[in-house]
Amino acid sequence: MKEKIDIDSFKKRTTTQQFNQIVNMYSQDLYWVIRPIVKSHEDTDDVLQNTFIKIYQNLPRFRFESKLFSWMYRIATNEALSYLKSKQRKYNYQNINEVALDSLVSDIYYDGNEMMQQLEKAIVKLPPKQQEIFRLKYFNEMKYEEMSEMLGTSVGGLKASFHLATKKIKTELNLL
Repeated sequence: MKEKIDIDSFKKRTTTQQFNQIVNMYSQDLYWVIRPIVKSHEDTDDVLQNTFIKIYQNLPRFRFESKLFSWMYRIATNEALSYLKSKQRKYNYQNINEVALDSLVSDIYYDGNEMMQQLEKAIVKLPPKQQEIFRLKYFNEMKYEEMSEMLGTSVGGLKASFHLATKKIKTELNLL
């Protein structure tokens, strides 16, 4: 269970101690938001550090109209996608999926079996939004209502995207 953060004191002024509390409470959660996107442990650590820099810089402007984690989730996701795009340009990959697949294959910390690698390869072939929705529902077992708040998408839209993603993955894995 996450420790409660005193939101009223954040609204007045964010201290280093309060920010350290955020880092301690959410590092692991944000790591697992980023890792499935960039695939590599080292890259994930770099993106996580950049994510916390952005959070620190923008925390004074956070209006607390949404949950803190929802806001941090969007920052982490955007940082991860920006990282992949910059890597794509740097190494002349044709698309982001190649970057992600290459990172997965070369990551010494990845311990997934052959079936898990096939699933990951199928997932990265999905459009980014479907990847995100599939991961949240399948791996994180997140409820549609929670995803709706976090992603700003209707529950019906999320269900449709998850259904399409699942169907594409089954087709890719020759399970249909």
